[in-house]
Amino acid sequence: MAATMLADFGAEVIKIEHPEKGDPVRQHGYQKDGIPLWWTMLARNKKTLALHLGKADGAEILKKLVAQSDVLIENFRPGTLERWGLGPEVLHAINPKLIIARVTGFGQFGPYSGRAGFGTLAESMSGFAAMTGEPDGPPTLPPFGLADGISALATSQAIMIALAAQKNPESEGFGKGQVIDLAIIEPILAVIGPQPTVYDQLGIVPPRTGNRSVNNAPRNTYKTKDGKWVAISTSAQSIAERVMHLVGHPEVIDEPWFKAGSTRAAYADLLDGYVGDWIAQRTTEVVMVEFEKAEAAVAQIYDVADIFKDEQFNALDTITTVQDPDLGPLRMQNVLYRMSETPGHINWTGRKIGADTHEILADTLGLSESEIEQLSESGIVKQG
Repeated sequence: MAATMLADFGAEVIKIEHPEKGDPVRQHGYQKDGIPLWWTMLARNKKTLALHLGKADGAEILKKLVAQSDVLIENFRPGTLERWGLGPEVLHAINPKLIIARVTGFGQFGPYSGRAGFGTLAESMSGFAAMTGEPDGPPTLPPFGLADGISALATSQAIMIALAAQKNPESEGFGKGQVIDLAIIEPILAVIGPQPTVYDQLGIVPPRTGNRSVNNAPRNTYKTKDGKWVAISTSAQSIAERVMHLVGHPEVIDEPWFKAGSTRAAYADLLDGYVGDWIAQRTTEVVMVEFEKAEAAVAQIYDVADIFKDEQFNALDTITTVQDPDLGPLRMQNVLYRMSETPGHINWTGRKIGADTHEILADTLGLSESEIEQLSESGIVKQG
């Protein structure tokens, strides 16, 4: 995903896969007519090279690519590249300016570094699962790759920082390559809030609070008269006051405990009762209209079908239409942000294994047809 984000904004990305197995994501999730749908999004804008890195001739092809590349992103267990003779020392001898981003479950060193690592383990170890779920229920994991996605954002940012440093004469990284060591357990820990500092200073371990927050109230999900759900947040004091006016209980605003979100949270039962009763007596449409009139924060709880119909997402083209050579027009998430001078684009969807192998070997590396055929016959590469 980190490479996808960079490719969306113009980076030439070559996705290297095992010639026979391919990337495991090709087998994840739903398929249509044998075409992996997750892959169409995740591998968009990437050229695909089917290359056996574990064989010496395959490693030599990678070295040739490294000689003319800015960045290498890899997520093997620590020591794998080194075992193939492709460690950072070797690669930097070929290209001293190469940025090597190494993404692993637990980092390049430490007692867990050799373990298999996936986002689920990061969600578990970071404290996220422990604080997610109902108070009397089990710890709850997200139903998608949350830690992986956060790590992708962090990796793409780290790569851009390294490239910017490389071009900045005042930076210690000026003109140099470097190694980025990103452990998936860390970015999610960085965004869960101040819990480590709170524990350090006060010894408090955050409990599971369901949809409630220890920082403000009312903050929850509420069922409307027509059986749908909405969520509200009162992170700002002014919003909290507007909500209580709206639901007909302005008297609580004068209570001493209402003056701060943290003290309001102690009265969540009372506040949820007032808000929940008001919402339960009204349809979703009325709730949304009245909250908007009151300039209070509310959102419907959407599933993906609702997202497709929402006028704000449609205005932003958040879910855009792209052409796939096999599936025709299909919908997927658009590029991550809108930039006025350097907008991103989706040029193509995820391709078949080895679809660009011949082009890369012939045009990028200058190999002859006989050399390419020999690599194909020996199983080092696969042409799509």
